[in-house]
Amino acid sequence: MKYALLIYDTEESADQSEEQMGRWFAYTQELQQSGQMLAGEALQPIATATTVRVRDGKQVTMDGPFAETKEQLGGFYLVDCGNLDEAIAWAAKLPHVGHGSVEVRPLMEFDDMPGAD
Repeated sequence: MKYALLIYDTEESADQSEEQMGRWFAYTQELQQSGQMLAGEALQPIATATTVRVRDGKQVTMDGPFAETKEQLGGFYLVDCGNLDEAIAWAAKLPHVGHGSVEVRPLMEFDDMPGAD
């Protein structure tokens, strides 16, 4: 089963020191070596975000994220795990979990649906 590990944290607490970045690189390497990592990326700060809405046929764009919250989506990993418990175990190893959070969400699989050739 495929899961998204959605990484949330406050921008203020996002430590980009050499030591902390080394933890992220080590985590990524361990996940890659396990064969379960499908993809992963860090996102630019929320100040670079643009939210797009279309209402009554009119497109409206707005600087910033969709919602104002203390924690913002900062990046993600896509993993292929045997079950939810395994995905949670990978989420619990993320370097920031002591102060941020990780949303573990299964991906929808469309391969078995009619017309999904």
